[in-house]
Amino acid sequence: MNITEIYHQFISGLQQTGPIEFIAVIAGIVGVWFGRKENILVYPIGLINTVFYIYLSVKGHLLGEASVNLYYTIMSIYGWILWAKKDKIKHEAILHITFSSKKEWIQQLLFFVAFYIALFASLTWAKTAFAPEAIPWADALASATAYTGMWLMTKKKFESWLWWLATNIASIPLYFIKGYVFTSVQFVVLLIINIGGLIAWHRKAELNRTR
Repeated sequence: MNITEIYHQFISGLQQTGPIEFIAVIAGIVGVWFGRKENILVYPIGLINTVFYIYLSVKGHLLGEASVNLYYTIMSIYGWILWAKKDKIKHEAILHITFSSKKEWIQQLLFFVAFYIALFASLTWAKTAFAPEAIPWADALASATAYTGMWLMTKKKFESWLWWLATNIASIPLYFIKGYVFTSVQFVVLLIINIGGLIAWHRKAELNRTR
């Protein structure tokens, strides 16, 4: 596919963007922006995005991404609860942004590998059985990194943004190929916000480490 073909597919995809995808994209961008700010609104707004994308992912045979968004929905409720907890004396949030320990790094790497293998195997079977348009390796990569990033986000771990970085990079071409051009653009925007999140959370984690 040359540049001209990519451009025409991009324009055509934008013209075919439906209201569900449009709302989901806007909610996704706004939600991640609140995440960068460590604002609890990341979760209620994020729920709009995840619920809509469960439908869109199933429709586009992105079954790994559908599972991710179901997982996002559950973890958003869990994260909302954790982030809302406050110290009874100081009335401040109990959870603070921190760096992962070596033990936590090993745990998240094992978490990622386990989900990647499970998703890749499942998607490979689905591709043969009923979803020939599935792209197992790419879908599993975008999904497994997202699973890991979301898990760490609920715990306010700085490394969540590293996993989101991998998710965004993998998702840009994946959704473009599937015809969800506006969603692909969303991941470009999220990639930019992601860099800001990395910087902001690194700064806060450093401050919390010196307390």
